[in-house]
Amino acid sequence: MKHLLLLHGAIGSGEQLKPLEEKLRVFYTVHVLTFPGHGGTAMPDAFSIPLFAEFVKTYCENNQLDKVFIFGYSMGGYIALYLAKHQPSFIEKIVTLATKFEWNEKIAEQEIKKLQPETIERKVPQFAAILNQRHRPNDWKIVLNKTAGLLKSLGDKNCLQAADYTAITTPCLLLVGDRDPMVSFDETLAVYKSLPMAELCVLPGTDHPIEKADILLLQFITRKFLG
Repeated sequence: MKHLLLLHGAIGSGEQLKPLEEKLRVFYTVHVLTFPGHGGTAMPDAFSIPLFAEFVKTYCENNQLDKVFIFGYSMGGYIALYLAKHQPSFIEKIVTLATKFEWNEKIAEQEIKKLQPETIERKVPQFAAILNQRHRPNDWKIVLNKTAGLLKSLGDKNCLQAADYTAITTPCLLLVGDRDPMVSFDETLAVYKSLPMAELCVLPGTDHPIEKADILLLQFITRKFLG
């Protein structure tokens, strides 16, 4: 069977993608990855797109995976396209879901404000508890702080510029929810138009969190595209 990597989003972990993995493992050999510093893994000095991309590449090399499919949720999709731009040889096809492509200082500042641990503890203590459980024994507040640093770096200089997408020849399917408050249809459409080998799909009644996605619908669309 073909090998499929599942890549999670910022402040997430591979555990969030297990429901999707269960639906797709009938068709593929599925690898659910957790980025460094997430899900209780060893904490790097800083989070960055190149660091996480290199982690994925090294995983494939260590497991002798020559050609893989990648499903990337949110940040995971961004990392997949970053790899397709810089190290495309081992990637066959990519599916992204709820991936934010447009970054500048203002957008980064807005997203960083959502990552304040004290505010989360005060306003949404249930989410704080989830983050604590997800990342222990690491301190979830450190995960958020390092993620804020990553977003600031994207705001200062987006790792993927508009011209970069025109050079990505890997077949890509971009999925965006019609109710996603973080990822706009316009930014997704712009990237779709720039990619030479892309397809676009808008998911009905779909918010940003992967937990709120229709897993059966994701399975069907992903399977249809990847083959």
